Amino acid sequence: MMNKKMINLVSADMGYGHQRAAYPLLGLSAGEMITVNNYNGIPEWEKNYWINNLKSYEKISRFKKVPIVGKGIFATMDYLQRIKPFYPFRDLSKPTLQQKYFYKLIRKGLGKDLIEKLGKSKLPLITTFFVGMYMAEEHNYLGDIYAVVCDADISRAWAPLNAKKSRVKFLVPNTQVKARLIMYGVKESSILITGFPLPVENIGEKNEILKKDLTNRISNLDVDYVYREKEKALLKKIIPDALENRKKRPISITFAVGGAGAQKEIGGEIVKRLASHIARGEFIVNLIAGVRSEVKKYFETVVKESNLELGKDVNIIYHKDKIEYFKLFNKVLRQTDILWTKPSELSFYSGLGLPIIMSETVGSQEDFNRAWLIANGAGIDSKDLRHVDEWLPDMLKSGRLARAAMDGYLNAENRGYYNIEKVIKNKI
Repeated sequence: MMNKKMINLVSADMGYGHQRAAYPLLGLSAGEMITVNNYNGIPEWEKNYWINNLKSYEKISRFKKVPIVGKGIFATMDYLQRIKPFYPFRDLSKPTLQQKYFYKLIRKGLGKDLIEKLGKSKLPLITTFFVGMYMAEEHNYLGDIYAVVCDADISRAWAPLNAKKSRVKFLVPNTQVKARLIMYGVKESSILITGFPLPVENIGEKNEILKKDLTNRISNLDVDYVYREKEKALLKKIIPDALENRKKRPISITFAVGGAGAQKEIGGEIVKRLASHIARGEFIVNLIAGVRSEVKKYFETVVKESNLELGKDVNIIYHKDKIEYFKLFNKVLRQTDILWTKPSELSFYSGLGLPIIMSETVGSQEDFNRAWLIANGAGIDSKDLRHVDEWLPDMLKSGRLARAAMDGYLNAENRGYYNIEKVIKNKI
């Protein structure tokens, strides 16, 4: 991590995705992350607008599980943000109603105060929030503008209104996002495939941390040596120590809820259904409550009712501050064997060699993230939770989860931060 400030880092305090993508880049911004909807000195009218906007989204996300009515309301919101089918390759540059709405607000002054303040430095601006990109360009930010894309495929919202004339440079996770941006009218020369920025504390400058953790994970997940026997030659080239190591700890499952606190019941069900296995020391579960105190309380109740010991059988990861939460989460990942979550921005964490068991998608972009994970071999759909105590041990015995871990490492870019760092260094 560097101390010199090389960029203005702009994100949004909405769920976890935008800030999680920005967190690894703090080393380029001297530790400063600015959120467009909650920064020091934000005009009161802007703050109120964003508060109401976020409340509406979270309410609809949680409301989705209400039969018929809830699903209908969520489907309407999702339709407005949908990603159209990728094929055939065609012109999709026509702006959406959502974009026109945001641009109308920006032209009335949304973001003007922030961009004028940041522009004085003339440093490159990197944003992980598409509206931050709109603001910077529309209010004539004085430095270069970069947008870090947070999903495996994206809606039209991720390209500016007049994409063909835009000066924004896009730092994207894969070739599909590049092709999609070209459909939206963005110049090919403005798109750089860098990979998603993953936390450097989980990687190391030469992938030494990542490989050490992957070695331990493969050894732990391949309980009957099935995968290692099949892929002996591959493992010998990349992580040879995994061929010799034996299982050293209980299988560690980390379950993460989304920013709105949705799907917390899945984490509770995992604990309940695996309680006897956990008590015998076969599994340890990390329940990620994030910054949600109500989710933390729910998890605490589940652990107590399951007659398990908090801090030994089950850990709850919570912090009221998001940056501190990300630090705790990344630390837990180093001892994690299986990441269980909906296919959000955490899909890219498969690049750390983490097999991902996917819970139900929430929104169009997560459907595409799910497809990307499956194509890479790193993602596995959750089966019926009522029988997790049967199908999860079977997956471990077959070597399927060990294979998913290795496929994630091989097929998902894990050098995103370092690639973005090179881009910025070459511009300054």
